Amino acid sequence: MRRALITGASGFAGRHLARRLASSGAWEVIGLSARPHTPGPELHHHLACDLLNGDLTRRTLAHWRPDVIFHLAAASYVPRSFADPAGTLVNNAVGQINLLEGARLLDPMPTVLVVSSSDVYGLVHPEELPVTEAQPFRPISPYGVSKVAQDMLGLQYYLSYGMPIVRVRPFSHIGPEQSDRFAIASFARQIAEAEAGLAPPVLLVGNLDVERDLLDVRDVVRAYEMVARPDLAGRVFNIASGRSFRLREIVERLRELAAVQIEVRQDPARLRPADIAVLRGDATALREATGWTPEIPLEQTLADTLDYWRKTIRRCRSGSERP
Repeated sequence: MRRALITGASGFAGRHLARRLASSGAWEVIGLSARPHTPGPELHHHLACDLLNGDLTRRTLAHWRPDVIFHLAAASYVPRSFADPAGTLVNNAVGQINLLEGARLLDPMPTVLVVSSSDVYGLVHPEELPVTEAQPFRPISPYGVSKVAQDMLGLQYYLSYGMPIVRVRPFSHIGPEQSDRFAIASFARQIAEAEAGLAPPVLLVGNLDVERDLLDVRDVVRAYEMVARPDLAGRVFNIASGRSFRLREIVERLRELAAVQIEVRQDPARLRPADIAVLRGDATALREATGWTPEIPLEQTLADTLDYWRKTIRRCRSGSERP
């Protein structure tokens, strides 16, 4: 059985990845989170380890000696990065440096999957779509800058130390269990609350004219597992569907799934200082290297996300869970 260590294991993608690896029976799964959390059944071990603590990070890796590190931990909320750009950059860049410093001291060195982001591309011109891995970086948010730093640190440690590091740039991924800080999860929660009579049937939204390449998180973590191979060290892969959807269309699809009539109203507080107008990725390199293609249709992802929030709201009303 191989040993996988997942940073950010209590996060959205981290939980789905842990569940996938554990269910295969081929992995012993160790989860790292910055603060103590109640471990889910998918984790064999769940540890509190703040990656900004370099000494603790090195000692943790030396003790567990993973075969593969899936580095998902990051400050990922774009609006917060505008409020705290320095904190976002320190958290994402320095945390990864400490992780890589600890990993390179191990013998043998583990394969490390560095999860970058499509936000590194930032301002993309229409003639540059769909975006390939050769696209220049033009990040438009402090979060995007921090992911450029993580991406390039992964490349630098591969070139400098020969570490078996693979980088991925996932495009927007959504699905059940995503925090309602993010747009589509927020839409689903608001609809579920309106259905339950806990809120008016009004959906507060931000900019609905942006287009995003949307993936189900379960397809994304399947790609993470497939690409975390030492023979792919030094390479970088987009994880994308090759299709983009306006958020306005997503809202209409969710309204069709709703059990009540929903009014849509723009909330100025939900508008960002800057927005990427259109982002659509080319995952040819990933497909050719691993055979990966997205399998879960958008309709299922949206239905599953709305059902997750319906169940969560019901549990909250019964007093068994906080929203």
